[in-house]
Amino acid sequence: MNSARLYVGNLSYETSEASIRTAFEAHGEVASVNLITDRDTGRPKGFGFVEMGSAEEAQKAKSALDGTQIDGRALKVDVAKEMTPRAPRSGGGYGGGYGGGGSRGGNRW
Repeated sequence: MNSARLYVGNLSYETSEASIRTAFEAHGEVASVNLITDRDTGRPKGFGFVEMGSAEEAQKAKSALDGTQIDGRALKVDVAKEMTPRAPRSGGGYGGGYGGGGSRGGNRW
């Protein structure tokens, strides 16, 4: 394991960055905690990432915390995978844009 970045999943929506930081600090230096939220609603998505001080500390935290309970949920802790680039998004599902000639009705103004 070369990465010090961990994926943390199956989080309760009530779990805070502070409680995650506290749990992981018991196993080494925590460089950062980033809980992911929905960009539109701001509500938690139930997962996040923890950057540990070293790959060894990350492995120690993974071994110790995977499957443990925080806020009534069993954590899923694993090495974070590198994000793969996504293809650019187009304008929409049925022909793109607003009433853009798709087969689903279009605007009737």
